[in-house]
Amino acid sequence: MKKLILMGRSEAGKTTLTQALKGESVTYKKTQYINYFDVIIDTPGEYIQTAKLGRALALYSYEADVVGLLLAANEPYSLFPPNITCMVNRDVVGIVTKIDRDDANPQQAARWLKLAGCETIFFVDSKAGEGVSDILEYLREPGDVMPWERQLKH
Repeated sequence: MKKLILMGRSEAGKTTLTQALKGESVTYKKTQYINYFDVIIDTPGEYIQTAKLGRALALYSYEADVVGLLLAANEPYSLFPPNITCMVNRDVVGIVTKIDRDDANPQQAARWLKLAGCETIFFVDSKAGEGVSDILEYLREPGDVMPWERQLKH
């Protein structure tokens, strides 16, 4: 599978999405440092919220095939400036999280991600698993066997 790096502010849902993509039980965990997994790099929100640490994200993005910009559907604003995706020579996708929230406005979050330069947008409720398989399919490479396909073979 292609390797995905997740970027977004604190509490945007990066670690929760990481757990869902890995098929783990979703529990709250605060990410304190860059976490490398087989196909996912989970970053702390402070990296994108702090100018000096934010520069490091550009370097970490070179270790991934796909950059995922996360924006919770209940955000009052976006941290991502217009056309930021031209800063990396990788695929950049937008991921709208927390679409299940009562105060969610997923279409506004999607507009902000499109303004940032994301052409592909995923809508995700990590706790319910909604949209998770769409991201996995996007990351799929020839020969990859998805978890649900393994279950069908047995």
